[in-house]
Amino acid sequence: MNQDLSPIAGAVNRLIQEFNRLPGIGPKSAQRISYYLLRAPEEQTKLLADAIVSVKEKIKLCSICFNVTETDPCSICQNDQRDRSNICIVEQPQDILAVEHTKIYNGLYHVLHGAISPTEGVGTSDIKISELMNRLQDGSVKEVILATNTNLEGEQTAMYLNKLIAPLGINVTRLARGLPFGTELEYADDVTLTRAFEGRQRF
Repeated sequence: MNQDLSPIAGAVNRLIQEFNRLPGIGPKSAQRISYYLLRAPEEQTKLLADAIVSVKEKIKLCSICFNVTETDPCSICQNDQRDRSNICIVEQPQDILAVEHTKIYNGLYHVLHGAISPTEGVGTSDIKISELMNRLQDGSVKEVILATNTNLEGEQTAMYLNKLIAPLGINVTRLARGLPFGTELEYADDVTLTRAFEGRQRF
């Protein structure tokens, strides 16, 4: 009969491994979180587990902008107070949180769910570009703000989108001043992001 000689109990080891799979959590952080939960009251761990299950069961994508939401359309797309002549294009849903936190933008959004990256096997058909172009056909949108990340993939995506959108007669602008190359939008501070919106330029 084989005996488990690991110094870490099987269930704890599995939990550490699962946390370690998450972005930004290394082995040491995974261990700290796991042992914290081991010491935490049972009710607290159940609340965490329920929250994880709930987000997978209840969250879906908005059929208009593809933000994560519990209602379809999402609250932003439903809001009549938003400026429907502007669409801000972002790579990921968390980028919307960063922009909304600045309170400088009052238009609509479109989430691509990625960026063009041939090296990663992500092509134009793998992100929500055709859905964006469908939104632009009715002539109601006057400006598209390209808020993709300022890295190689984000720049490639912005350039490709500009080639598609500019012929429609829509003003295409790009977040500019304040965002250094290589910055991911979700990590930009409010002041930097505000200046980037204020200083956006025609693409």
